[in-house]
Amino acid sequence: MDNSAIFLAILQGLPWTLALTFGSLFLGALLGIPICALRVSKNRVLSGGAAFLILVFRSIPPIVWLFFIFFAFSEHVFQLDPFVAAILGLGLITSANLAEVYRGALKAVAKGQFEATSVLGLSTWQKYYDVIVPQVFRISLPSVSTYAIGLLKDTAIASTIGVPEIAQVANYVSQQTFRGLSVYAMAAVFYFVLSFFMAWISRKLDLRLRAKVER
Repeated sequence: MDNSAIFLAILQGLPWTLALTFGSLFLGALLGIPICALRVSKNRVLSGGAAFLILVFRSIPPIVWLFFIFFAFSEHVFQLDPFVAAILGLGLITSANLAEVYRGALKAVAKGQFEATSVLGLSTWQKYYDVIVPQVFRISLPSVSTYAIGLLKDTAIASTIGVPEIAQVANYVSQQTFRGLSVYAMAAVFYFVLSFFMAWISRKLDLRLRAKVER
């Protein structure tokens, strides 16, 4: 198998890697919102429960979560597709991490912004949707982008439960061709290009948001 054939083989794992990355990020970004809301609640029970949930999700290694969801859950509840199990596992971990990112961004919003919304008599929906959330989004964007790049690399663990993403395909090709160095070097190039592109998009979006705020 020549280099072009290896490239095409690894390319087949690209859609799975992208789907895992953005699927998990989307799920985590959504679930992170209610978790963050509970975490900043004035109710100690709700806030403590959310803090414990975040600790659990962040303390256990991702591969353990994937094994638990795919093997244990499938054995005792119902069978899960490897891809779905990977999305759930990585999405739950992402939700805990992004909840903390949101919380930090929320604390970074100036208190005067909250006071101004009260003075203007805005409803709770208008207060958060029109004033607070856009600022939280702008502040949290760099951290979310950094996490997304890390999540891209973490998708490689999905290969352990049979998801045919880049790492799993590279492992299969290296075993078939006995060309581990060149195969994994090419896989590394894929990850590098994807990470670079995501960082570039993030930078452009951050600059655009900053320009809007400065107007």
